[in-house]
Amino acid sequence: MNYNSQAFTRRRFLKQLSGLSAAFLLKPGATIAAERATISKAIPSTGERLPVIGMGSWITFDVGNNSHERTARARVLQAFFDNSGALVDSSPMYGSSEEVIGEGLKIIKNKDKLFAATKVWILGKKSGIRQMEASQQLWGVRRFDLMQIHNMLDWETHWETLKEWKAEGRIRYIGITTSHGSRHEALAKAMEKTPFDFVQFTYNLADREVEQRLLPLAQERGMAVLINRPFDGGSLFSRVREKSLPPWVVEFDCRNWAQYFLKFIVSHPAVTCAIPATSKVDHMLDNMGAGFGRLPDAATRRRMLEYFERL
Repeated sequence: MNYNSQAFTRRRFLKQLSGLSAAFLLKPGATIAAERATISKAIPSTGERLPVIGMGSWITFDVGNNSHERTARARVLQAFFDNSGALVDSSPMYGSSEEVIGEGLKIIKNKDKLFAATKVWILGKKSGIRQMEASQQLWGVRRFDLMQIHNMLDWETHWETLKEWKAEGRIRYIGITTSHGSRHEALAKAMEKTPFDFVQFTYNLADREVEQRLLPLAQERGMAVLINRPFDGGSLFSRVREKSLPPWVVEFDCRNWAQYFLKFIVSHPAVTCAIPATSKVDHMLDNMGAGFGRLPDAATRRRMLEYFERL
């Protein structure tokens, strides 16, 4: 059956899911063992703590009207929250992702710790306001915890709006993002003159440019840091295919390559949270495991990098 060809409505989707039990949403054993402590870090501007592993939604939650895939994403969301997840990140740029997240949130349990983060991605003050209000309806949240200016688009205009919204209690934090290395200089200049609460950019074992300026600057300016593309678009896994983890990863409670990549990132002192994206429950569990146990220290991070570069 071709689900994409079927007429699809929000009411129909919720009706389909209303009868799902927790056992159907998540297969048995989808909760990480509780004997390891959850790792969290403080948001510098307030001291509020966030788990170091969040969830992105680029590509993975853009499933259109496919009811089978929407149900599958609800399972992924459930696995995220069942394993101490909080920060979910999306954007109007990501197609149907915001709607899929919002409909999933309506039917899953244990979502009380949701830290809702999305973006404004449009030119103009009035258009930005309309877009953010539409996002709020799609998610079904009372307010967003974090509103970010996506890829710096018309950022000075949106900054003024977001300052007003924060003062009015319509959002809690303001951020700015980029996923393009060519914009790092412009982002640094914006960070130097504007008191953002959060900044988001790319950082991983194969792309470490932000170690030179953006990470130290965020730390100096007291900005929380979200990391996108932690697996370099999946290319890190291609590089380590059929390669073994070194035995010393047990020293920082690492059990697979996803956790190796993520623990390297979130152990940087300036990083607050990494936001890997996935469409599979098994991969979500691998990712969330990086948020438990111990993190590598500075010497171990250097060892991790050296091992990776020899592969």
